[in-house]
Amino acid sequence: MTVAVVGSVNMDVVARVARIPRPGETLLATGSSRGGGGKGANQAVAAARAGGVPAVFIGAVGADGDGSALREALIRDGIDVSGLATAPLPTGVALISVSDDGENAIVVVSGANAAVDRLGDDQRALVAAADVVLAQLEIPLPGVLAAAEARADHAAFVLNAAPSGALAARDTAARVLAVVDVLVVNEHELRDILRGTGGDAGHELEAAVDAIAARVPALVVTLGAAGAVVAVGRERRHVPAFPTQAVDTTAAGDTFCGVLAARLSDAGRRPDADVLADAARAGAAAAALAVARPGAQEAVPTADEVAGLLETAS
Repeated sequence: MTVAVVGSVNMDVVARVARIPRPGETLLATGSSRGGGGKGANQAVAAARAGGVPAVFIGAVGADGDGSALREALIRDGIDVSGLATAPLPTGVALISVSDDGENAIVVVSGANAAVDRLGDDQRALVAAADVVLAQLEIPLPGVLAAAEARADHAAFVLNAAPSGALAARDTAARVLAVVDVLVVNEHELRDILRGTGGDAGHELEAAVDAIAARVPALVVTLGAAGAVVAVGRERRHVPAFPTQAVDTTAAGDTFCGVLAARLSDAGRRPDADVLADAARAGAAAAALAVARPGAQEAVPTADEVAGLLETAS
């Protein structure tokens, strides 16, 4: 069983601030750091640390110091980076402000991630060999669709539709939903997609879930402290959140998605509601541990830590 993650990798430049600055305002940071990030790479790290299944990362970095550092960091986590190309662009950068209450504001400079608008033959072969293929929307949409097209017939294509702005366009949303096996979104992203399908984004949450669940085989909506909703056909499962004290929410959703994908791969079959709910529960536990720590990839917990929290909560 293998998880292939197709997506972005960035160097995160983080400033710790008392609060997120208002437009036009300058604040003095209390500290700063640099570390590995990008939704795709974060999710690959989470999948690798979940244990049990190998993780493959497919993306692009620049021929610069940041690209080399990010590649080496993924290798240290045991991730196969044979599909990580070197593009004639600078490595992607994310500029992140993190407030004392754990909230964040993020600006991404795509850089080399913009080169993942297609997959080479070797990259397609890595996707075709995977049991679960996980993608996000920090790379160009043609690259996401290429990943879905390259997957094996038995493989599940999991899309974390973040950031969701591109799917607010009707034609785009329809093309993407047509290739998804499992869609993972938060409530804001759910409403963007609902708008893109011509629905009423002002619907109550339950109606919004029903509307999008009718368009995809399986849907997971993360709701922060309220947990998550799993929808497969007409079946619904509520996955409670785990109590935590947030320090930095930067990679919470990425951690959730990577662990969920690893659990789905370990299950070895297309998920029904129960399998998906179990995977989402593990993802929620991992996310709760991640937000209690600063940083993105460095905050992702190990399989033993997740197992410990699940056992304590059961």
